[in-house]
Amino acid sequence: MVTQRQDGKGGGRDREATERRILDAAGRVLARDGFRGLGVNAVAREAGVDKVLIYRYFGGIEALLDTWGREVLGVAEPEPVPDPAAPTTSAADRAAASLIGFARAARLNPQALEVMRWELVEDNTLTRRLADLRESAGMANLSRIGLDEEQARAVDLPALAAVLSAGLLHIALRARTAPRWLGIPIRTKQGWARLEQAAVTLVRSALARTTPDGPVIGPPKKP
Repeated sequence: MVTQRQDGKGGGRDREATERRILDAAGRVLARDGFRGLGVNAVAREAGVDKVLIYRYFGGIEALLDTWGREVLGVAEPEPVPDPAAPTTSAADRAAASLIGFARAARLNPQALEVMRWELVEDNTLTRRLADLRESAGMANLSRIGLDEEQARAVDLPALAAVLSAGLLHIALRARTAPRWLGIPIRTKQGWARLEQAAVTLVRSALARTTPDGPVIGPPKKP
């Protein structure tokens, strides 16, 4: 039963509650029907509001999707990257925190995973809009890692992040239909602790400058 005002003429609390209901409805429509089912009329019906409120509060379906993506998917900033100026953090610390934060933000949000699943099978203006949001957020996070010059020459950080984040997201999506991946229980906290630790180990290995045996990665040194 709808108890909030639906004419958009109430106070600030009424508007906030209605905006929240519209955003929640957009997520349900996306998860259930995919991007082809997302439209002003469908969201208005799901939310139990007049469609004029979607235009009044959000400006239209594309702006609504932008807001939903930032708030619900957490694409703007999945988890704060540690301050590069902090003396206790390294580039490896910051890269690992960014990667794990992104993966957790998606994995622990069932609605986000459903939307990502739809993105794999649909290509339209709305899917590309969310992809652009996620791309911008990812690049912004990478820019805050703060590699030094040697690391920047030796490591292709965007490629490293792409491979690892895509792998974790794929396993998160696979967990919707399968309980294990290479013997790892991917529906349990223990299984994901192993996966996250493996990702952190790879990041640290890639960004470590040296080991007792010499450089870990990077072009051969000139004689």
